[in-house]
Amino acid sequence: MNMNKHIGILTAGGDSPGLNAAIRAIGKTAMDTGQMEVVGFRDGFRGLMENRIMRLDRSMLSSILTLGGTILGTSRDKPHKMPVGGELMDMTDVICDNYYRHNLDALVCIGGGGTQKNAFRLAEQGLTILTLPKTIDNDVYGTDVTFGFDTAMEIATEAIDRLHSTAHSHHRIIVVEVMGHNAGWLALGAGMASGADVVLIPEIPYDHEKVAMAIRQRQQRGNNFSIVVVAEGALSIDEIKKRDKLKNRKLKARENGDIKEKKKANEAYMRFSKKRGEHTLRLSQKLEEMTGLESRLTILGHLQRGGTPSATDRILATKLGTACVRYIEEGLSNVMIAIRGDGTEPLPLADVIGKRKIVPLDHCWLESARNVGTCLGD
Repeated sequence: MNMNKHIGILTAGGDSPGLNAAIRAIGKTAMDTGQMEVVGFRDGFRGLMENRIMRLDRSMLSSILTLGGTILGTSRDKPHKMPVGGELMDMTDVICDNYYRHNLDALVCIGGGGTQKNAFRLAEQGLTILTLPKTIDNDVYGTDVTFGFDTAMEIATEAIDRLHSTAHSHHRIIVVEVMGHNAGWLALGAGMASGADVVLIPEIPYDHEKVAMAIRQRQQRGNNFSIVVVAEGALSIDEIKKRDKLKNRKLKARENGDIKEKKKANEAYMRFSKKRGEHTLRLSQKLEEMTGLESRLTILGHLQRGGTPSATDRILATKLGTACVRYIEEGLSNVMIAIRGDGTEPLPLADVIGKRKIVPLDHCWLESARNVGTCLGD
């Protein structure tokens, strides 16, 4: 067989269910119909920089469809800010050299929003880049859905379902923190599916008193327990004010050219941003004080990213992977393969980066949640 094209694949950012399904789809389609050779780079952009490869042949791809994680490994290292010898260095030139060393006709980068940005930087260097959108957060701009989201939502829903019995038996408030970064898709979806009484998402700053009022009203109706689902990026109205104040401090220092104040402002903002878990803990403690009900916090964390991908995510990843090879054959470059309805669409990376798909305030999920009496904190 005449192998006339060479494709590289890497997976970057956080792991996500469906990555192996996407790798399999690209590899099998490329070899069976595209007459292409496929090589994987280990641990994201770092593996490409260090020239650590994995030959992806048919035997390697034959049993990975149902596996969670990624056989290639992953990392959050950025091409232009790569930790090397204890320092952050721009390794873009080295990455480009390795791209040409392997005679690649295209490099497929599979990842979330950060991966799209890093891939775009390589595309600007003249490399042929295509990306696939994966993340459990479902926040990649320009695609209807990302693979990994459905599995994570199912896992979160099952966990919340199990917490219902404890909340009911002990007459407690159970506060459940789910992932999602700064988008509420995962919390909203899992909260609706599990029948949570309160769902708090980043898109809607919440009022402690309104949340407590919803719980007290349940008490009055004889329901001495409540399930509160909180997205990790959700903030109260007061916390939003504090965050905005810190942002304005940074902006003012930048405008004034005050380097010392700019550093202090950046450090203060970073300290605030890293206290996500503390925000949810304070919410749990405050609800206990305001309602008189014992409150317990459960943080699902990385549990949501692991395990066997759902059938939906396997299909999505397979659809994107096979479409990716087709677009490579058509000569497309510097695009993200997006899900559009029942099909796919290549979008210019320039139109994707620097944006985030958050829950629109008029989204039908929010309307449905309100209609069944779910408190959204506003």
